[in-house]
Amino acid sequence: MTPPTPVGARPGGSGLVVAVLALCGIVVSLMLTLVVPLVPELPRLLNASASDASWVITATLLAAAVCNPVSGRLGDLYGKRRVLLWSLAVMVAGSVLCALSDGLVPVVAGRVLQGCAIGVIPLGISIMRDELPPERLGSAMALMSATLGVGGAIGLPLAAYVAQRADWHALFWMAAVLGTVNLLLVAAVVPKAPPLTSGRFDVPGALGLTAGLTCLLLAITKGGDWGWGSGLTLGLFTGAVVILLLWGYMELRVRDPLVDLRTTVRRQVLLTNLASVVVGFGMFGMSLVLPQLLQAPTASGYGLGLSLFEAGLCLAPGGLFMMLLSPLSARITRRWGPKVSLMLGTVVIAAGYAATLGLMSSAIQVVIGSSVIAAGVGLAYAAMPALIMTAVPASETAAANGLNALMRSIGTSASSAVISVVLAHMTITVGAFSLPSLRGLQVALLITCGVATLGVLITHFIPGRPPAVGAPGARSGTLARPGGSQA
Repeated sequence: MTPPTPVGARPGGSGLVVAVLALCGIVVSLMLTLVVPLVPELPRLLNASASDASWVITATLLAAAVCNPVSGRLGDLYGKRRVLLWSLAVMVAGSVLCALSDGLVPVVAGRVLQGCAIGVIPLGISIMRDELPPERLGSAMALMSATLGVGGAIGLPLAAYVAQRADWHALFWMAAVLGTVNLLLVAAVVPKAPPLTSGRFDVPGALGLTAGLTCLLLAITKGGDWGWGSGLTLGLFTGAVVILLLWGYMELRVRDPLVDLRTTVRRQVLLTNLASVVVGFGMFGMSLVLPQLLQAPTASGYGLGLSLFEAGLCLAPGGLFMMLLSPLSARITRRWGPKVSLMLGTVVIAAGYAATLGLMSSAIQVVIGSSVIAAGVGLAYAAMPALIMTAVPASETAAANGLNALMRSIGTSASSAVISVVLAHMTITVGAFSLPSLRGLQVALLITCGVATLGVLITHFIPGRPPAVGAPGARSGTLARPGGSQA
């Protein structure tokens, strides 16, 4: 199959394509934090119990996890641009549904549709591989990968500002408008290209993966509410193991599997995906711990007494650091290879959490600590696509990146479960309220620091690779171009 012409030769150039795809990544990742400012008010707004209202967030995380590998495989088979457009359209539909609803069920359904759009990020990375000239690809992939953290970081203060000054439905109208703008920009700017592979979509594989992941992530995210030793939680964990084992057995025997497990067990892909779980854990950890510190009342003895909007502003610089450091990660990758960039990222994350233990006395100290952590996340996230795509054929890049994004989602879910348990069991009472204790916050930071250190060890065992895409003197087999082959 003839590879598509690099966009650098087209009017508009590659820069506009990268900008549009990065904007799409920021907007869809913003969906994950869109309703965080509403969490305390959701039971009242939706006339539901606190446990039921939590599904507004849980459903989005589940949908995002499931849709990452599914949308990636659909993109490989039917065209990445087409699936990206459909993903954005689904996000807009979900936003409109939420904006027009006042009940729990339709809002949860809309949030599921919003979560389905998270596959835009791995699809965007794969489009870049197909379309960009080699000298632009490394920095573009780094920027696109960083948007997952950037959108979440800027989304919290933005959503808090809107929620405090307008009806809560305005958040979803804002999401619908941003999604529509992205849809039109992609249709106008991103070039059409034929799929690089053929075959049938593995429907049984998609259903099996959906069932297994739903059981696993439900047990992780809701185990704290249901009880970790309850029959429901243990049953879901058991069901996840059984279903995923059967799914893996089936995937090894079908002609066109949803996920090529033979590729995913290659050492480089497997260890990169494990590192993704760790980095996802590290990224979400600060989002759980630091807002508690910033918003706790000063009467607690440690809290800084900030509003949600002020706390969001303190964490927003971290998102900017992720974006600003993506070119640095690309340069490190070109010079020494993506393994070095990923290892440096995990080291910085661990150092950031260690430093934050001593930077808890003022808002500016928290800004410094969170910015260091975010810088490490940005370096690590930017390196992962290069590691994945140097080890898979061009025809499987979207599916492979989708699976890598799934691993990040599992890491964030695990982080939420572990840290929530710690903070729920180490509390103090201030007036009529129960708050996490300072010791609880410190233990949560230590756990996340330890997990990041584990990431350093995992990354150490990733096979060393030559300098990645766009590097001077890089070997042609370092990253397969469309229509080419792996070295």
